[in-house]
Amino acid sequence: MKSDIISTVEFNHNGELLATGDKGGRVVIFQREPETKTEPFSQGEYNVYSTFQSHEPEFDYLKSLEIEEKINKIRWLPQQNAAHFLLSTNDKTIKLWKVSERDKRPEGYNLKDEEGRIKDISTVTSLQVPVLKPMDLMVEVSPRRVFANAHTYHVNSISVNSDYETYMSADDLRINLWHLDITDRSFNIVDIKPANMEDLTEVITAAEFHPHHCNLFVYSSSKGTLRLCDMREAALCDKHSKLFEEPEDPSAHSFFSEIISSVSDVKFSHSGRYLLTRDYLTAKVWDLNMERKPLETYQVHDYLRSKLCSLYENDCIFDKFECAWNGSDSVIMTGAYNNFFRMFDRNTKRDVTLEASRESSKPRAVLKPRRVCSAGGKRRKDDISVDSLDFTKKILHTAWHPTENIIAIAATNNLYIFQDKLNSEMH
Repeated sequence: MKSDIISTVEFNHNGELLATGDKGGRVVIFQREPETKTEPFSQGEYNVYSTFQSHEPEFDYLKSLEIEEKINKIRWLPQQNAAHFLLSTNDKTIKLWKVSERDKRPEGYNLKDEEGRIKDISTVTSLQVPVLKPMDLMVEVSPRRVFANAHTYHVNSISVNSDYETYMSADDLRINLWHLDITDRSFNIVDIKPANMEDLTEVITAAEFHPHHCNLFVYSSSKGTLRLCDMREAALCDKHSKLFEEPEDPSAHSFFSEIISSVSDVKFSHSGRYLLTRDYLTAKVWDLNMERKPLETYQVHDYLRSKLCSLYENDCIFDKFECAWNGSDSVIMTGAYNNFFRMFDRNTKRDVTLEASRESSKPRAVLKPRRVCSAGGKRRKDDISVDSLDFTKKILHTAWHPTENIIAIAATNNLYIFQDKLNSEMH
């Protein structure tokens, strides 16, 4: 079923909850199991906590457009009380949801019977004090706010600010700033729409707030650039503070250059010092203090360079891979084809290719590193040839636990959760 293909994965701020959204507009929340003395290995296990329908398909009658229910992004708000809050968005509408638990129910009303029906007042002869009785745990999910009608184009990013009061939403041409309590208006902070749409040369692909400075945010473009903006400088951030761009090597220029340089994801490191970006073939780490070139460039699947023509024909070249930092910003992770995902250790410069598959998901199974060899190259026993890669199996969405070595990998309609028991960085 196409509707259960996972379209986003997100841990909450302490990693105890994990949310996924799918193409059918559903959000599934998983909760981490506490470790017990009898089962010390159960700690990394996540079980379904709650499932709810976040978005329904809609139809825009003015533009004769169907609006898909697919969840593009989920973002958790930092927890302030016993309840959890999360934002979810499809192409047009952002919703704020409250997730809370109930394990007690009031009994002994004066004016209602046990079924909730209003009693005949003439039969009420004495007053009683209602009491709270224990009941089976119930997880309630309720919509708190709906932020609609602010985007003409498809929403590709939402990001909660470190002030915990505002968040931004980005579409292809504009970025809006919202207050979490105000649904009927937002403030436009970036607008790259040209007066004449024929002059359009680039679109916004992703946007994120700085983790500590509430005035800073970054957005990436289809031309491979990153713009760091400071909201203190001007109300409309059309002039960026910094532009991160790597000049193209003229000798490497081809028909596909611009397509493969489009940035599909950008993430601030937890420290706020670095930016991690992903384009079609590489992952790059940028230092906020160095604009002219990336600090580090990692080849994710360089063996695909010879296949760009067929990848263009089957539209795979437009796949939008995401990327993630580990909790200490020392390892980065991103997906690839054939249900492979890649990890790069920034300190040792070691990298590994791992596979998310049913065989590797058995409890306490150890993931074996995989290797892809280019066509015609020497092959070792377990190597897989680039010609036999399955391009329908792709890992676009990944998430890393904020403090521990637990990762969540979305492979089409399967969610894999892997945990490093040894807590060694990668191997």
